Amino acid sequence: MTKIMVVEDDASLREIYSIRITAEGYDVVSAGDGEEALAVAVREKPDLILSDIMMPKISGFDMLDILRSTPEIAGIKVVMMTALSADDQRQRGERLGADRYLVKSQVGIEDVINTIHEVLGDKSAPSSDVAPAPAPEAVPGTAPVPEAEPTAAPAPEVAPVAEPVVAPVAPEIPEVPAASSPEITEAPAAEEAPAPIQPQAENEQPASPAQ
Repeated sequence: MTKIMVVEDDASLREIYSIRITAEGYDVVSAGDGEEALAVAVREKPDLILSDIMMPKISGFDMLDILRSTPEIAGIKVVMMTALSADDQRQRGERLGADRYLVKSQVGIEDVINTIHEVLGDKSAPSSDVAPAPAPEAVPGTAPVPEAEPTAAPAPEVAPVAEPVVAPVAPEIPEVPAASSPEITEAPAAEEAPAPIQPQAENEQPASPAQ
């Protein structure tokens, strides 16, 4: 496991950094000043040191100078943190071999965490991965509880489709052949009526029968 050493004379800040770095999945050791930090570095061989500069006994700059001069711990990566924002202080830290130089008033704790990941070149925020909960152990003498099967979401209600109304079909009536109409015969021509008898004139005498 990657090991980080926090070097900070302020106990509250040291605890805050340690808790946050531990949450990232690192192993954390700490020291209250530069002299203690050198002793811990030789014993623990951390992968990275996050160190303040203004500390009692040995300052962060002096600790870094001795660290880089000691072969067995010279390769440890170092991130310096300070309230001193002057350019000459930054240049001094870089000249002594600091991998990063952060000004406390210009960064937050998340910036510090991101810098640690950047210097180490590892993946960021392993604490964001949520580990699955372990399965409960079976108790002797009890039947295992079956896992609940996922229930399917209820299907949306569908309005019934009205059946088409079909008009009753009249039964087929067999075709009846048309009755043959009787032959129509021509009516006999009417007989000519006898000519009317002309009335005789009054002065005409009826013809006497022949003697």
